[in-house]
Amino acid sequence: MPRTLELVCEDDDCTLDMFELHYTYEMPKETDAGDFVCPYCRGTDLREVDV
Repeated sequence: MPRTLELVCEDDDCTLDMFELHYTYEMPKETDAGDFVCPYCRGTDLREVDV
């Protein structure tokens, strides 16, 4: 089963709490939070969490 990432935006001005990314098997294993931006504020200060 493909991996998922649960991410939290650390920007104090952003009102998005947490979001989850689902992707295909083709995504490289080394993909992490640093490869994405917040879909709400476009910030790059994201932290991966284990839910």
